[in-house]
Amino acid sequence: MKWKRKASPYPTRGDRKIIHVDMDAFFASVEQRDDPALRGKPVAVGGSKMRGVVAAASYEARVYGVRSAMPSITARRLCPHLIFVKGNFEKYRVVSEQIREIFLSYTDLVEPLSLDEAFLDVTEPKRGPASATLIAEAIRREILATTGLTASAGVSFNKFLAKVASDINKPDGLKVITQEDAPAFLAALPVKDFHGVGKKTAARLEKMGFLTGANLLPLTELEMATRFGKMGRRLYRIVHALDDRRVNPNRIRKSVGAERTFSENLDTRHAMREKLAFLAEKVFRYLKEKNNYGRTVTLKMKSPEFVTHTRSRSFAGEIRSLSALRHTANQLLDENIEEVPVVRLLGLAVSNLEREGGGGVQLLLPFEEE
Repeated sequence: MKWKRKASPYPTRGDRKIIHVDMDAFFASVEQRDDPALRGKPVAVGGSKMRGVVAAASYEARVYGVRSAMPSITARRLCPHLIFVKGNFEKYRVVSEQIREIFLSYTDLVEPLSLDEAFLDVTEPKRGPASATLIAEAIRREILATTGLTASAGVSFNKFLAKVASDINKPDGLKVITQEDAPAFLAALPVKDFHGVGKKTAARLEKMGFLTGANLLPLTELEMATRFGKMGRRLYRIVHALDDRRVNPNRIRKSVGAERTFSENLDTRHAMREKLAFLAEKVFRYLKEKNNYGRTVTLKMKSPEFVTHTRSRSFAGEIRSLSALRHTANQLLDENIEEVPVVRLLGLAVSNLEREGGGGVQLLLPFEEE
């Protein structure tokens, strides 16, 4: 059934129908799909037995506590029989595009957050039923039929609740939070599960006695702002279900970058420059393809002790040549190599882009450099 759009595609807050779709262990699931020998086994994408960082972990690995962004050596200690698989970003991107086509068949209001998750506003769908719940179920079925992969979804009237809901019945699950359900749900929600509240902030709130939304509800917005600063106003809006953010199909991309963790530490300027040249080529290729250049270059260096150092340089105009990007990266390296003479990871990013749009798609992943 075809649905006609109103003059504005964005309805009032309470009338919105928002879906958050999150693929289940996306990178690891793709690898298990393509290699039957990996199915049912603990798999980590990226890293290696001793080096690098886990980019994704299968649910079999998560049972042992293995998580994304975890150092490989820690993951190996938690799960001695963990299988490390080299990542294939291009393959994941192709699958992500298949999934995105399914989203776009239902609505133009799709906001990608990464390759494996997105918000959809289906208040007025292009096809299918008027029910967001039924659309979410249909999307999950189509993803499975098209890609052989499962997805979880959260359905609600705002983005925060949809995002939280999608994680509740993982994997391969669906959770709906209606306006009637929201007050009780938010009152019972632990502050550590508030999306956007980091571990340190959550720990500070819990230490002050604020364990759940119910503990925050008695406070006025002014009281929250006084106690918690800028975060206080956000917490107030969260616990009162006042998330007015629209699903933005032109989500801002603030930077484009690439990084690599190396199988052996780099301890010479020559070796570091070689790797930076590789990273600069990757980053510049994307900038050139999108014809979207930036004015700020940032170098990231991580020591063997896992201490991260970042240094940036900005220019009046955009960097429009690979040679200029390489030169700037080398300058930043030369100026900081005495402070970080040995590195286990190098990263390079360009920000302050001409057109800050089309974000939410990962360019490169921190897989181990062979």
